[in-house]
Amino acid sequence: MLEPVSRDATYEDLLRVPEHLIAELIDGELYVSPRPAPPHGNAASSLGADLNILFQRGRGGPGGWWIQYEPELHLGRDVFVPDLAGWRITTMATPPTTAWFDIAPDWVCEVLSPVTGTVDRLKKLPRYGRYGIQWAWLVDPLARSLEIYQLNGGLFSVYGGGSGDDIIRAEPFEAVELELAPLWLPTPPSPQS
Repeated sequence: MLEPVSRDATYEDLLRVPEHLIAELIDGELYVSPRPAPPHGNAASSLGADLNILFQRGRGGPGGWWIQYEPELHLGRDVFVPDLAGWRITTMATPPTTAWFDIAPDWVCEVLSPVTGTVDRLKKLPRYGRYGIQWAWLVDPLARSLEIYQLNGGLFSVYGGGSGDDIIRAEPFEAVELELAPLWLPTPPSPQS
């Protein structure tokens, strides 16, 4: 499990973290994680590409969104770097010219890994709710699953999901079916004895 490297941390502490690492401030604690491994990277990039084409560019889908890969979100005292985030154009007409976003997205997606999964689920998800983010997805590329959460009364509750080779309509992108199979890398062959 990922442990905070510093408590009572500031943005200046975050800026001192080497660029090859991902640094986040969550409730005053500095978390530093490595770059994603291939199963994680494949899930995030495949999902991001599909959503960008359908919901940002509007090719084969309705458009109307800004989809960003690993945006730096400055929300209150917290600094998050979700794997993906999306803003309806009614929430954010145009993206900022800064290296960060200070408008809470309408949707976030965290791709779980053995290192970051607990922090994503137990630390980040509740904080996203405090900032009014309406939808959160947790993608687990090793379990080959997608969990969909909706904000209700300031807390996230399970709304739906899918796994394996499912083809689903997933809120808030229910206008188009999404194939889950491309998110998963092939299972490596078992070692021969």
